[in-house]
Amino acid sequence: MSDHDQVHLQRARAGDPAALAAVYDEYHPPVYRYVYRLVGEVEIARDLTSEVFHRFLQAIRNGGGPEHHLSAWLYRAAHNAVVDHYRRRGRQQHLPLDEELVSASDDPADSAERSRSVAQVRAALQHLTPDQQQVIALKFLEELSNEEVAAILEKPVGAVKSLQHRALAALQRHLASDKERAL
Repeated sequence: MSDHDQVHLQRARAGDPAALAAVYDEYHPPVYRYVYRLVGEVEIARDLTSEVFHRFLQAIRNGGGPEHHLSAWLYRAAHNAVVDHYRRRGRQQHLPLDEELVSASDDPADSAERSRSVAQVRAALQHLTPDQQQVIALKFLEELSNEEVAAILEKPVGAVKSLQHRALAALQRHLASDKERAL
């Protein structure tokens, strides 16, 4: 965590409203993006992101919360909120791709091909384990380093690299078998 974040965290622990606001302003957008990519629904993502920051505030008020790695604590809380959400709904966790990741095109054929590709990747991602899905989301969608992903998952960097390797290999296998079936 940067010195700047550490100062915000110390001030937030002291009940400084400006520090709490600074934490929220800095971390709300990436936490929301992460949650949205896991649930794929705007309203649910908003609710769960609010829950993450409510948990943070409650933890701080009760003398708990993050000691050093604020972003890791928030991403872990976000992941737990998503898991709790799916448990409440009785559905398995999945990782939808954000449609906005596909760039707009004037050519309908290109648009159709991209939509088909997104659907194939989305289906392939559902074959991954929840840990593999989380590594892919944090590493490639949130663009976090292996060290940051390791801190969030509370796993060694080597385990993160292994999860990433297995996830990418599984995605490649699923996409290749889909391509073979299409031929």
